[in-house]
Amino acid sequence: MRSITTLDLQYAHRFYGFKGEAQYLHGHTGKLTIEVEDSIESGVNLVFPCNEIQKTAWEVLKNFDHVLILREDDPLLPAILKVYEEQGIKNGAPTNKMKGPAFKTDLATAYPDCRIVVTKETMTVEGMIKIVYDLLKDKLNIAKLTFTSGVNAATQEYEPAKTIDRCPLCGIALNENGVCPKCGYKK
Repeated sequence: MRSITTLDLQYAHRFYGFKGEAQYLHGHTGKLTIEVEDSIESGVNLVFPCNEIQKTAWEVLKNFDHVLILREDDPLLPAILKVYEEQGIKNGAPTNKMKGPAFKTDLATAYPDCRIVVTKETMTVEGMIKIVYDLLKDKLNIAKLTFTSGVNAATQEYEPAKTIDRCPLCGIALNENGVCPKCGYKK
C-alpha cells in the first residue's frame, strides 16, 4: 500500500543553451508528489504518516523553495554571485531562515545561504525527479515521484527495496538506535 503527499516549491531557473522562451530567467510553482510504499504498520493502521513524509522530504527540499536553480556552466551564475557578494547576501542574511542543510551530490549542489542550487543538467521536471530521488532514496521507501511545473509534468516509478523499521505507535521511521524520534518508543 502507499501513502501519498505533496509539496509546493517556488523557484526560478532557465534552460541555458535552449533555443526558446525557457532560455530566459523565469519562475515556477512546482508541485512534487511523493508516494511511499510499505506494509501497513498494524499499530497505527497506516504505511507512513503523510506529515512525516513531508517533514523528512522538506528538510532537504526546502533548499528548492524560493531559490534560483542554475546549471553549473551557466554564465549567469558568476554574475549573480558577484551581485550577491556586493550586496552582502552571498553568505546569508538574518532574514534567510527557510534553508536546509547544504548538500553536494553528483546531480546538484545546494548553497542555502545564498538561496542557489547548482545542477549538473538543465533543471527540467525530469531533472527534478532525478535529484529528489537521489536525495531521498535512503530516507523514504519511494515508489513513485511526480513533479509538475507550469504545463510540464513528469513521473517515475521505483521498486521500493528498502526495509525501514517503523514505530508501532506513530508509524514513523526509527532512528539508528531503534528509537522513535517522535514519541520515544524503543525497539
